Amino acid sequence: MPTASEISKSVHEGKSTAVDAVNSALRAIADRNDELGAFVSVCEDHAIAQAKRIDALPADKKKRLPLAGVPIALKDNICTDFAPTTCSSKILASFNPPYSAHVTERLIDAGAVVVGKTNLDEFAMGSSTENSATCITRNPWDRERVPGGSSGGSAVSVAADMTPIALGSDTGGSIRQPASLTGVVGLKPTYGRVSRYGLVAFGSSLDQIGPFAKTAEDAALLLGVIAGADTRDSTCVSTDVADYVGALNESIVGKKIGIPREYFAEGLGDETRKHVEAAIEVLRGLGAETVDVELPLTKYGIACYYLIATAEASSNLARYDGVHYGHRSEKAGDIVEMYSASREEGFGAEVKRRIMLGTYALSSGYYDAYYLRAMKVRTLLRRDLENAFKKVDVICSPVTPSTAFKIGEKTSDPLAMYLADVYTITANLAGIPAMSVPCGFDSAGLPIGLQLMGPAFSEAMLLNVAHQYQLNTEHHKRVPA
Repeated sequence: MPTASEISKSVHEGKSTAVDAVNSALRAIADRNDELGAFVSVCEDHAIAQAKRIDALPADKKKRLPLAGVPIALKDNICTDFAPTTCSSKILASFNPPYSAHVTERLIDAGAVVVGKTNLDEFAMGSSTENSATCITRNPWDRERVPGGSSGGSAVSVAADMTPIALGSDTGGSIRQPASLTGVVGLKPTYGRVSRYGLVAFGSSLDQIGPFAKTAEDAALLLGVIAGADTRDSTCVSTDVADYVGALNESIVGKKIGIPREYFAEGLGDETRKHVEAAIEVLRGLGAETVDVELPLTKYGIACYYLIATAEASSNLARYDGVHYGHRSEKAGDIVEMYSASREEGFGAEVKRRIMLGTYALSSGYYDAYYLRAMKVRTLLRRDLENAFKKVDVICSPVTPSTAFKIGEKTSDPLAMYLADVYTITANLAGIPAMSVPCGFDSAGLPIGLQLMGPAFSEAMLLNVAHQYQLNTEHHKRVPA
């Protein structure tokens, strides 16, 4: 499938039509989705109508649309007023939002065409896209393995050439980890860079919407469309949006690349280490300088994250009670029984686990010992990174300890599953941008990702480094069989 940049250029020049691009994506979804389980719903009629609208525009207006005719997939926790938004949960199985998310509006205004909604771990809680009430999503590089999560459906949509770009959400690595495991680019922007209006909340101080793409160029193009101020989200900042595409071709000579040795310690797979270190050598060959940095509090990241994230999830998910909206049990007698039965039937096991953990951490007598202490550690983690960025421009690390694991391999061991995010959660706790770039394949042919982290609002620099790396490597051009 052509890249988003190639599709929009072709539509602008009149060499192809939006309808052609959308029909191609819809055919690919029809051919591959039954096997891979990437999409939970397909918006065929709406997509074709949108494509026809774009094709009917005068040439001068069409050229003002940066994503003219480009098919895109949205993670199914991003609201759309033209399609259901279920969060892959029984409790929202019949929910049709009365409004669209800010990013959905931005995409349509930019000429993109939403072709469907993608599968996720229920309410974005998971690292494998196995915790879905709809289906299990499979990795296109090996159908017996997970694609990562929670944005596994969006990652697979891009990796399997169903759409050239997609949107996911990242609370503790949910864009970067599946991007790494499926061999695509995934970017988590700075907290507040992209409006969360219309994103179903999991951890409100951690969630960010971000792009999936095959190339850093497409990720830059998509981020430029969705980034920017929104008065409907009080956490969305008004900082000017950089020219992400324009900054791609800057030289990285003299850039200082930080290497945190804590990320290369025990637990990192040998093949992952080899390919990540080789990727860093490519950056050195392009003129970057490597510098060792210390992030000593990294070891506390997992504990800190899972206290904060579950506490916020407990609060956010309290609204799903069978009264305001969502599934309502028919078995219940009085209102208390109805609340309990509706939540019991509507939520899956992982969501229940996190609600219980979060409620416990916030309960009387435990708030200071757990949640408050985790917030203090979060501040110290952020300070560690601020000190590191006084010495370096970018920090490089692995994205995951290993390549994609087999379906069912970790479902009975939640702690092992949580450790899949050990290298990604720090960026969410600190609110900084981070991305995954394909950097090789292991001996089984499974993708490996390189993580780039930068100071707040340094997305242009990260995309520039990623683009220069991709210009000098071929990993992103390899496609699954």
